[in-house]
Amino acid sequence: MPAPKPRPAVKSAASGKPAARPNKVADKLARLGLKTAIDLALHLPMRYEDETQVVPIAAASFMGGSHAQVEGVVTSCDVQFRPRRQLVVTIADDSGPLVMRFLNFYGSQTTQLAEGTRVRARGEVRHGFFGAEMVHPAYKVINEGAPLPTALTPVYPAGEGLSQVLLRKAIHDALAQLDWHDTLPDALCAALGLMPFEQAVRLLHNPPAEVDEHALEERSHPAWVRMKFDELLAQQLSLKRAQQARRNKGAAPLTRTAEISAELLAALPFQLTPAQQRVLTEIRADLHQPYPMQRLLQGDVGSGKTVVAALAAAQAIDSGYQAVLMAPTEILAEQHFHKIAAWLEPLGVPVAWLTGSLKKKQKQEALAKIESGHARLVIGTHALIQEGVQFEQLGLVVVDEQHRFGVGQRLALRNKGLADVAADVAPADSPDGMGDIATVPHQLMMSATPIPRTLAMTYYADLEVSVIDQLPPGRTPIVTRVVDQNRREEVIARVHAAAQEGRQAYWVCPLIEESEALQLQTATDTHAALQAALPDLRVGLVHGRLKPAEKQMVMEAFIRGETHVLVATTVIEVGVDVPNASLMVIEHAERFGLSQLHQLRGRVGRGAAASVCLLLYQSPLGPVARQRLMTMRETTDGFEIARRDLEIRGPGEFLGARQSGQALLRFADLETDQWLVEKARDTAHMLLQNDPATVTRHLARWLGEKEEFLKV
Repeated sequence: MPAPKPRPAVKSAASGKPAARPNKVADKLARLGLKTAIDLALHLPMRYEDETQVVPIAAASFMGGSHAQVEGVVTSCDVQFRPRRQLVVTIADDSGPLVMRFLNFYGSQTTQLAEGTRVRARGEVRHGFFGAEMVHPAYKVINEGAPLPTALTPVYPAGEGLSQVLLRKAIHDALAQLDWHDTLPDALCAALGLMPFEQAVRLLHNPPAEVDEHALEERSHPAWVRMKFDELLAQQLSLKRAQQARRNKGAAPLTRTAEISAELLAALPFQLTPAQQRVLTEIRADLHQPYPMQRLLQGDVGSGKTVVAALAAAQAIDSGYQAVLMAPTEILAEQHFHKIAAWLEPLGVPVAWLTGSLKKKQKQEALAKIESGHARLVIGTHALIQEGVQFEQLGLVVVDEQHRFGVGQRLALRNKGLADVAADVAPADSPDGMGDIATVPHQLMMSATPIPRTLAMTYYADLEVSVIDQLPPGRTPIVTRVVDQNRREEVIARVHAAAQEGRQAYWVCPLIEESEALQLQTATDTHAALQAALPDLRVGLVHGRLKPAEKQMVMEAFIRGETHVLVATTVIEVGVDVPNASLMVIEHAERFGLSQLHQLRGRVGRGAAASVCLLLYQSPLGPVARQRLMTMRETTDGFEIARRDLEIRGPGEFLGARQSGQALLRFADLETDQWLVEKARDTAHMLLQNDPATVTRHLARWLGEKEEFLKV
């Protein structure tokens, strides 16, 4: 019988040797990502408890609602069964008694807390039926005269099966074996006013009793400032280094803006706005470079990102390369296809369409056109990254709504061009301009969810960012109203009146089928109800479970104006462009996020008619939902909405960080620490230019092997 494999032990960051700790404990620590001494040292407390003093029970009795620590001897310990099973323990000191109540307890606690046992307990003091009490206090059994701690007691984030005692012991051991060198030079720390690293870490794990407890809790203490700065610096260095690594790859310089580009600009039925012209100039300059463009194009709903993407594609095509545009949903991809093909095909540019719903013969024909190079522009969904999709010469990748794709998906599409771009393309600083340089296509990512400046500086430090910050002329402002669900009949009458005036309306629902848990109106039920309430109107229904052909038929009927009201789920969130639609009703608006509400609202206001968005909500509203709806009522500015959305949700949820592969900040707060972001960004730039050894040391400490979040 083979011997069991040894489990991984905790290693010291200083020596790389396994730390002396039982394997079961090491496994539990590893599940929290705590594998080395530095991991444990940087597992910082989430809060502190003051166990440095004991107050008499009588004094604690006057502290109702506050936390206190008391010490006393157990006078009774009983399991009671009314109103429910609970352990009730009474302790007393010279000043009086206090009840400790445990609603969940182990049988062994009745023995542990036997009469005559001395206990030190800490918790919130309440006034119960029998006087002062604590419910589920933290407690320890002690001997008389046991010394009090001289420092605040740290409370750490913990996983299942990891007690605070065990974590404190593991961290104490790690601090004893850590190599305490400071990754940053003394002169730099002095110039930036930073506390030394060792001093900061030791203080945070073991703060003296006289420390400013408020500054610790608020994370404004100099020790916290050092941790936040180091974390932000590591992120900036990592992202900037990723940017440098990409620039060491070659890309085909797309230098021609000749026939196709010029003809497309001349054929457009509108003038580009100054903002569109500015970002197009930025993109064209990037595409001229012999290293891959990595640019994020931001623009509010309806600002005209699609035409800028089409002009970038035209530059690739003029330069002899193919371009590809990937969108997250078939409806959005199809909108792009119809719009861009209508611009380019009259100019003699073949545009291919590739999605998972194509029939086998259609798919084979599309794949053949892509591989042969006959198709100069390819538009589609995730189907573009499947095996079997080969490009002749891929020069430009455009990813729309890039936050809706995972890192792996964006990388897979970019890699479609790895073997296809001219092999002799190299960065300008390559020794011979030729050779073994990896080549990749240029990449343009687009987002209609504006990223607040601080967030962009932090999470997109490796990208160039272009912003279309104005809407095309002629767009009418959208009036937003927040309406209680009880006024539903009035809303239906409003829809009917709009149809009588020749306008069209969207009615958006969050679910397709009934969910007892959420009790939301469903799209299918709403469709049936509106058909009954509006018998003289044509009411369509579109949702994600319709077959693509059915979905296309419904959408085309709405686009042609044959359907008065389109009941839909959020499949219409992005890309749908029907200028005659001037009324948007969003059912259960309190269930949607701000970004989604803003995207949905952007489906109207695309024509000359005044547009209205009605947000139907179900009472009572929670504080966060109320905040969202009030924001929607007060502003149509996507950047202001994004700023407030960041305040409400925080950066992780705002960015969809788990999905996009971005590492979240553990310590820094982008709302309060913007000044540190700017310091870290400037320091990163200086270190990368002048001190590569410090860069390597700092990244090894803070990221180790975790640089996988580098953007693609």
